[in-house]
Amino acid sequence: MRGSPSRREALQILAGGALGCALASEPSPAAEPKAAPKPFDTALLDGAVQNARKLDQLHSLIIARGGEIAFAEAFRGPRLGQTVNIKSVSKSFVAALTGAAIDRGVLKGVDQPLGEVAPGLIPKDADPKVHQLTVAQLLTMQAGLERTSGPNYGRWVESRNWVAFALTQPFAAEPGERMLYSTGSYHVLGALLAKASGRTLLTLARDWIGDTLDIEIPAWRRDPQGFYLGGNDMTLSPLGLLRFGEAHRLGGQWNGTRVLSEKWIQDAWTPRTHSPFSGDDYGYGWFIASAGERKLFYARGYGGQMIYIVPSLDMTVVVTSDPNRPARSDGYVGQLKSILTGEIIPAAV
Repeated sequence: MRGSPSRREALQILAGGALGCALASEPSPAAEPKAAPKPFDTALLDGAVQNARKLDQLHSLIIARGGEIAFAEAFRGPRLGQTVNIKSVSKSFVAALTGAAIDRGVLKGVDQPLGEVAPGLIPKDADPKVHQLTVAQLLTMQAGLERTSGPNYGRWVESRNWVAFALTQPFAAEPGERMLYSTGSYHVLGALLAKASGRTLLTLARDWIGDTLDIEIPAWRRDPQGFYLGGNDMTLSPLGLLRFGEAHRLGGQWNGTRVLSEKWIQDAWTPRTHSPFSGDDYGYGWFIASAGERKLFYARGYGGQMIYIVPSLDMTVVVTSDPNRPARSDGYVGQLKSILTGEIIPAAV
């Protein structure tokens, strides 16, 4: 296939030098052996790659199946091993840290209220209902508080206390009623994790996920109180995103080591609400859609930073894009989905 490395070349690229992370997906000793997936239809996959290459907003594309890379290339922008701003894919990462906190007993579960876990985060002038907001409502962005994303984002990050600002917004809906996409909810969740663990979100990210997956997680933006921004502006390499996605596809394991419990993956991929923008379902940090009869789970960040996972095909696809250009569901992200569902998935069937 033009423009793509051979399997051997891809593995050498991933294992060597500055990239420093070979794709590995060995099952645990207890796992049932699975038949290797059949090869991609080369002509169909080549057509998908050529159509992706034409999208000038797209920076890199990685397609992996059954733990092996079929295609990996940076068409423009940073190389595959360089960290890039993953925008709101950060929410999927913070959701995974929440699962790791529950797995480790740092949190009792998703039904714990904010007022029990981290009462010190709640401003004195907050609505009494804020004390009862649960971890699950923050994870699904169903806190009900007025959004801090979209047109409200700038005013929020210019405030002197991001957590207090988010928690003193008026209620636009009852908690648990509906999804109000808001990075503020995830920032509160990240601060909650920091308070509950006594560690920074950066330390948790490196210790609980980065070290296990052997991926670089640089420090990222912090608020005036020192809390790392939960839900935006983390930086990972496209290859790091692939490992993160593969760990989810493999039920929370990576290279024989447990990263997250299988139960957490199942819970994260269970529909809890739905997006008013895309219409797709949403679990804990992951969107849920369908490609024909196949379930499709994806993480999404502004500009078109994407991780797509199709479990029935043992497939993970990573896309990074220009982080400064919008990517609407009926625009660029829609084009990406068309290539995935109309070309990449048929090439794997």
